[in-house]
Amino acid sequence: MFLVLAGAGGDARAELMRPFKDEFFAYPKLLASADGGRHLTVDYRIERDLRERDEVPERRVRGRFVDFAPLRAQTDLVLKTDVANVPHVVVGAPETARFIVVYLYGQGGNRNQGMNDHTFGGNFNRLKNLAQRNGGIYITPEFSDFGPRGSRQVASLLSYYSTSAPDAKIYLACGSMGGALCWQLAKDADVAPRLGGLLLLGSHWDESFLASTAFKRRVPVFFGHGSDDRVFPVATQERFFRSILKKAPNYPVRFVRFETGSHGTPIRMVDWRGTLNWMDGVR
Repeated sequence: MFLVLAGAGGDARAELMRPFKDEFFAYPKLLASADGGRHLTVDYRIERDLRERDEVPERRVRGRFVDFAPLRAQTDLVLKTDVANVPHVVVGAPETARFIVVYLYGQGGNRNQGMNDHTFGGNFNRLKNLAQRNGGIYITPEFSDFGPRGSRQVASLLSYYSTSAPDAKIYLACGSMGGALCWQLAKDADVAPRLGGLLLLGSHWDESFLASTAFKRRVPVFFGHGSDDRVFPVATQERFFRSILKKAPNYPVRFVRFETGSHGTPIRMVDWRGTLNWMDGVR
């Protein structure tokens, strides 16, 4: 059995993203539901979801999970801005983008992490395919740190691509420490109005989000977290999730807990299509 989180409405033509390999990437069995269905506990099994999926565990996924067509539309670039030169990789056609998805890596990562077709069970390859096949673009930038300077670099990149696609919503996915940039950009008066959603994957919390521009604009937030995360404890992230609902009971926020999953599990397991379709439907 697999759990599919549908977006708003039943008309597939209205969805941001059409199906692509859903049979492989939809969530496994639902174990529990709480907070009015906003908090879900999903069955994660390392044997099934990692060792059986990967030809070489954590290094190379089996071929049936990937499609390399987006490589033809993938470009490694450097954007020169007043803040800094920003190396980044882009998949898709920026000048006609319907939406923009940006992945911000954590400690020790780089712009190539989110473009690797083989790691994390092929989940980044699925995101590349979803973006290109549905008229969007997917970007993975390099940045100097997780503080204000790094935030300004990412903001300058978003400003550039928003100029060529002024109607495209921006969806920021932040892994681990990359969440620091998600929370900073949520407060940015120029970036926040363009946001279609924030995805925190094995990441941390920031109480100041509750006073941010993005919160006031009801930008959807998704939390994906492994129950055995030793870096950022799941219980603390769950408390932060519930603090959002306490302040704004109808806020568009979801939490998916991957039972027995570790720190990197949410990046491997997040259902990009289900999550981004939900965010787009909210808006």
